[in-house]
Amino acid sequence: MREETVKIAIWGFGAMGSGMAKMILKKKGFEIVGVCDKNPNYIGKNMFEILNLKQENHPDVIINDDIHEVVKDNCDLVLLATDSFTKGAFPKVKLLLEKKVNVISTAEEMAYPQAQNPDLAKEMDRIARENDVTVIGTGINPGMMMDLLVVCLSGVMEDVEHIEVNRINSLSPFGQAVMEEQGVGLTVEEFNEKLKSNTLAGHVGFSESIHMIADALKWKVDQFEQQMKPIITDVDRKSPYGFAKAGDVCGVNMTGQGKINGEIKIDMKHPQQIEPHLSGVETGDYIHIKGNPEVNMAIKPEIDGGIGTIAMCVNMIPHVINSHPGLKTMIDLPVPRAIMGDVREMIE
Repeated sequence: MREETVKIAIWGFGAMGSGMAKMILKKKGFEIVGVCDKNPNYIGKNMFEILNLKQENHPDVIINDDIHEVVKDNCDLVLLATDSFTKGAFPKVKLLLEKKVNVISTAEEMAYPQAQNPDLAKEMDRIARENDVTVIGTGINPGMMMDLLVVCLSGVMEDVEHIEVNRINSLSPFGQAVMEEQGVGLTVEEFNEKLKSNTLAGHVGFSESIHMIADALKWKVDQFEQQMKPIITDVDRKSPYGFAKAGDVCGVNMTGQGKINGEIKIDMKHPQQIEPHLSGVETGDYIHIKGNPEVNMAIKPEIDGGIGTIAMCVNMIPHVINSHPGLKTMIDLPVPRAIMGDVREMIE
């Protein structure tokens, strides 16, 4: 068993980053050695004050807006919770890798960056290998529910003909960045304008999930498509980071398809909104794989997206530290599992 604590820094202290800190503080064998965030209300304050937690025997963790100061001392891994897109995350990932620090990113596109950013993926892999460290992107989705879980379920099959994945979920646990990406609070007119100008992200990750599944099955996707429609609320809805009044947009209904030789082989449906129960919407995760044998999975209600993302990132820490250097994806490393004992026992 490793004697030293596993030293973690967190870059981005919003809903996900602060949630990861809370989870890590409940686990044995970890130590949070730094937090980086640009929020002027956080800078210079003790992490425990922001988290509203008793510090007990933990040393002070003063939030700093300079990542160079945060990771200048011994640090095993940085949880990077600042971006959704690979291009936005890349400079930060590069900086950390060159400091010889392992990285887990919450950026959705980082779950399978080779899908849309193959050149950046190759560059990150090169830099990570040169510095003997590992980088991966993960979360609840992409990272688990609409991709890795599908791949795992295909393991009981001798033949796969068609895959359909549905995730009906709540956006309420997520922070301001996600609210903006999903158009929460916009009028229908504002939503349509952003849709036409291609300035609304919606769900980020369909391309990554579809290509992860396809590559795992050795399918060659020759066409990817996705669609986005607003979900309009009939009642006022308020979440910790979002608000939509009746008649406005409370989320998006995203659909995506991966085609092989013109035929849809992977079909994804992903309506997500804040406070779905206020309009009687039941959440859930559903996977249907046509083949031999046919596989049908249903989880109701959905697995919570906030806790799920936080847990996926934290639970992958020992696997990333143990990994051979380079850019990895969730189909490269051991399957995630909850850390119930001392994390140091999981470090090779």
